[in-house]
Amino acid sequence: MAITSTVTLNMARRFNAKSETVFAAWTNPETMKKWLFTQESTNKVAKSDLRIGGTWEIVDHREGVDYRATGEYVDIIKPNKLVFTFKMPQFSDTEDVIRVFISPVQEMCEMTFSQEIVVPHEEIWTEEDIERAKVEYSTQSEEGWGQMFEGLKQLVETSSTHTD
Repeated sequence: MAITSTVTLNMARRFNAKSETVFAAWTNPETMKKWLFTQESTNKVAKSDLRIGGTWEIVDHREGVDYRATGEYVDIIKPNKLVFTFKMPQFSDTEDVIRVFISPVQEMCEMTFSQEIVVPHEEIWTEEDIERAKVEYSTQSEEGWGQMFEGLKQLVETSSTHTD
């Protein structure tokens, strides 16, 4: 059995959009493929079976390689809460948990995001090695999500995203 530890990444963003629009961007394949682990020009697959126990999948094709992100919906309260698992099988068999809360704030909404990141490590690692890996995983994830959230912001604030 693999040795792991967990680090939690927390982020928040405000969008000049309704909660329903932001929720749809997380769950509607037509909007997911425009920002979530992919871009419309490089997306090969965008699927979402939005129900507890349903799955989601994104496949992004870059430089001749397919990058696959998958997961399962754990909790759904439209349009305010989404909890799902996340894994990228080509890199690791670990599975993270992501929680998204979307709250209306006047004519806007605030999204709070957390990711429980599973950090695999070697048996020979010291506590210092483990802490360094946790910081590295968290920092890289925060940078990646930060870029994606910029794309999400542009999408929900400038387009007429479907809310179904």
